[in-house]
Amino acid sequence: MFWAEKAFSQLNRWWYNAHMPFVVDWSAETVQAVMKLMIAYILALPIGWHREKEQHSVGVRTIPLVGMASCAYIIIANPPGHFSLDAQSRVIQGLLAGIGFIGGGAILKAEGNVHGTATAASIFSTGVVGAAVATDRYWLAALLAALNLFTLWVLLPIKQKLDREDNGQPKP
Repeated sequence: MFWAEKAFSQLNRWWYNAHMPFVVDWSAETVQAVMKLMIAYILALPIGWHREKEQHSVGVRTIPLVGMASCAYIIIANPPGHFSLDAQSRVIQGLLAGIGFIGGGAILKAEGNVHGTATAASIFSTGVVGAAVATDRYWLAALLAALNLFTLWVLLPIKQKLDREDNGQPKP
């Protein structure tokens, strides 16, 4: 068994190096990526705050995470100096599928009514906010976040009024 112990010891020294430092490259690209993640998070936070305030199942934790994660996936798909439109396209397609899955979980059907579609749409929109930040389209990200919040906050009383009017009349 001596030869096996010796071989394992050599393999262990080759494979595992406990003295490997954890180095963060604080280059301009790294700082820019961190700033993009923070911007995506900050733009999505008011949307999540509003959903939480309205006591929806998806809110202040989920919505900002979706925006930030979408941004991060797009950043990872395009490392500095290696832009690939094909890679970016595949990542965006994966994001659409994943965000659709999360949004689908927010939609509930009870007593013939469907609830959560606005929350699902907010999740979907927030993913696009993150992707827009990652691709340096800050104006688009800010506009999407503002329109999302406007739709949820300002148009809610109008929707509630329309729902009350519909409840007063028999539906076909």
